[in-house]
Amino acid sequence: MLSRRAFLSSGGLALLATGVGGVPSFLTRAASATPSALFRRRKVLVTVFQRGAMDGLAAVQPLSDPHLARLRPTLALDPQRQLLDLDGRYGLHPALSPFADLYREGRLGVVHGVGSPVATRSHFDAQDFMETGRPGDKRADTGWLNRATGLLGHEPATPFQAVALTPALPLSLRGQAPALAVAKLEDFGVLAPGALAATGESLEALYAETAGDLLSDAGREGLDAARLLDEARLDRYRPENGAEYPRSELGESLRQIAQLVKADVGLEVAFAEAGGWDTHARQGSDTGSFARRAADLARSVAAFWTDLERFQDDVVVLTMTEFGRTVAENGTGGTDHGRASAMFVLGNAVCGGEVHGQPLALDPDALEDGRDLPVTTDFRALFAGVAGPHLGIATGDALFPGWSGQPIEIVRS
Repeated sequence: MLSRRAFLSSGGLALLATGVGGVPSFLTRAASATPSALFRRRKVLVTVFQRGAMDGLAAVQPLSDPHLARLRPTLALDPQRQLLDLDGRYGLHPALSPFADLYREGRLGVVHGVGSPVATRSHFDAQDFMETGRPGDKRADTGWLNRATGLLGHEPATPFQAVALTPALPLSLRGQAPALAVAKLEDFGVLAPGALAATGESLEALYAETAGDLLSDAGREGLDAARLLDEARLDRYRPENGAEYPRSELGESLRQIAQLVKADVGLEVAFAEAGGWDTHARQGSDTGSFARRAADLARSVAAFWTDLERFQDDVVVLTMTEFGRTVAENGTGGTDHGRASAMFVLGNAVCGGEVHGQPLALDPDALEDGRDLPVTTDFRALFAGVAGPHLGIATGDALFPGWSGQPIEIVRS
């Protein structure tokens, strides 16, 4: 028979800090949450961090820049035969073709020239600056998504309000507001597969000795939320509308975020990530390492969007990457660490069908340090322009301490 100790430490519960009397802290929070707080449908912001620095110039390429073919003799795509024309000015990489229809429907927007106002070619520093939302401050230890969660003002929060589908909590979600990191939902549910059958006890009985008054009406609602999560296990889940997720880290993460949205357990901020964007060598043009990563990104996001058709009005997807790549290719068929990149925003309220930001100029005299796309949109202006109107939160100093810029208008409130 499975012991109570084994049951409580199995699966994802072992990832959580415990509360009073050894009770998992997410149950303590759930017990104080009212039923309406747990099950009211809310707006959801889904963020995807492309770690390694995506080449924004490869993702969304100018169609007629006279310098590009010279600077990228093997990487530049043919505007007539390979690129997917977006607006007569820019073309989409063919591996990102699932994004093309979303763009033409006016649901997907592109922001070019996005990056940090503080120049660094360190992946670690640049990722930290972007996740904390405090560029240049190496002492910052709280994330902008955690602050966004705190600004939602829902008291008390549901235990699943902010969730990262990652093995460890990312810096973006660290801070005062509660947040969870869950690598696999089927390893997290309170009702681990076969657990109750093995113990022969009810869930309430398992917690009777330690939970005490937790199993009040409100506490039971919290446990109901955990049951809903368990009932959405991957082995039972079937995506809707013919959505087909790639069998990749990102595809699985977005599939599970879709489960949380549909389970209606109070999710409002979600985080996923995908590595492999550091294309120093053999980057490729229409095929190669960049194309593989781009195809996975677009197919994963498109499947997620298709799967969530009933919930699309409630969801916005935001991509981010720590910096871009050099404009000129290097001697090994790749690109090195640069400055600005491109980011994507998807949602029914997004000002889509448009490439936002200042026009790109690839004349070497216009490049930063003669090699990089200059940052013309502070990433905080983009993040605030998405999170503010979509989540209905303040976007000033409380979200990004020390920042006094203006959010860009990319999401209609």
